[in-house]
Amino acid sequence: MTAEGFLEGRRLQMARGVLLQCIMGGYPPARFYGSDDGDLALVADPKQIHRLPWSEQPRALAICDADELTGESSRLSTRGQLKRVVARYAALGLAPVVATELEFFVFAPNPDPTQPFQPPVGLDGRREDGHSAFSISSNNGLRPFFKEVYACMAALGLPRDTFMHEMGVSQFEINLLHGDPLLLADQTFLFKHLLKEVALKHGLTVVCMAKPLAHTPGSSMHIHQSVVELDSGRNVFSDEAGEPTAAFRHFIGGQQAGMADFTALFAPNVNSYQRLCHPYASPNNACWSHDNRSAGLRIPASSPAARRVENRLPGADANPYLAIAASLAAGLYGIENRLEPSAAIQGEFQVPDNLSLPCTLHAALERLKRSHLAKELFGTEFIEGYIASKTMELTSFFDEITPWERRVLAAQA
Repeated sequence: MTAEGFLEGRRLQMARGVLLQCIMGGYPPARFYGSDDGDLALVADPKQIHRLPWSEQPRALAICDADELTGESSRLSTRGQLKRVVARYAALGLAPVVATELEFFVFAPNPDPTQPFQPPVGLDGRREDGHSAFSISSNNGLRPFFKEVYACMAALGLPRDTFMHEMGVSQFEINLLHGDPLLLADQTFLFKHLLKEVALKHGLTVVCMAKPLAHTPGSSMHIHQSVVELDSGRNVFSDEAGEPTAAFRHFIGGQQAGMADFTALFAPNVNSYQRLCHPYASPNNACWSHDNRSAGLRIPASSPAARRVENRLPGADANPYLAIAASLAAGLYGIENRLEPSAAIQGEFQVPDNLSLPCTLHAALERLKRSHLAKELFGTEFIEGYIASKTMELTSFFDEITPWERRVLAAQA
């Protein structure tokens, strides 16, 4: 839209079905978004209008809510779903607080998708080989890229906590500061967009796939969650003596009750399960533990005021609005229904059958299809539409024969 049209308040409309567009560009049958495929109104959030600092031509980006023409939020909007979850907390006098940790890879350009990704050529003329985890070296030659990333984050008002080189080859992580869930989802979305745009300027490729390289750790989007009283700001997970509360236990119980049903919301792509089924501190379970990275739900070491639950299931490929909404909705369900969690685990452990999670997209979609809880919390229209879109993507994946199949199976009798 032109700046003039935007400033005049001209309404921008979009076909309702676009909210269910699959990643290849197609759409499920119209019955999933209204047979007329009528319009939605895109309503800009006045707090999320940003001039894009990486663009030579003056351009701006506005994060919008997708509203029905009657005025209510569309049930197909993931941002709208998150706003509804936050409102349910507010009705109880509570406010969730979240922070996201986002991992990503920085690669050289990859014009041929049949070839593996490679790290950029470093200052010494070599490519990183995986020995740089948690290093502060600038040998990878990415200082100019990160300098512009930091500057663009400041220009967009994205406060950062820590930045580090992660375990993977040319893999990095940012921790965003904790705050309001909708704000953190917006910031996570903006940061991922910023990364890719700035990388292109520097002749690089940023990849937020869950598992872009074999035999290498995948990329997560861990979600840290706590709940405070709206009036006092007190963390309801800790009592006056600093001990865990019943609300803390019930929140964990709700997370456990929803993780298997919601796996397809946390791990939305075929590649998501490459990360979960070849875990490097990426557990595919609903166990919980104090400071054990093998558990899907980890309680980090902290002061009582900062007591929180870390959901380690979502990958970097997850929709931040939907992943945060699903995790918080499960926790609230536990609080409202006083669900008790399983016993905490420590050290090496075997995952009980009732706490294991789907390990393929097909299994996760089948679990979501049978979930009464998902339809109760997010509505039948959204869940059925989401499944329809993701089923198209899964079918497209199975329409291709992989190099592994040709290499290994062609010679079989």
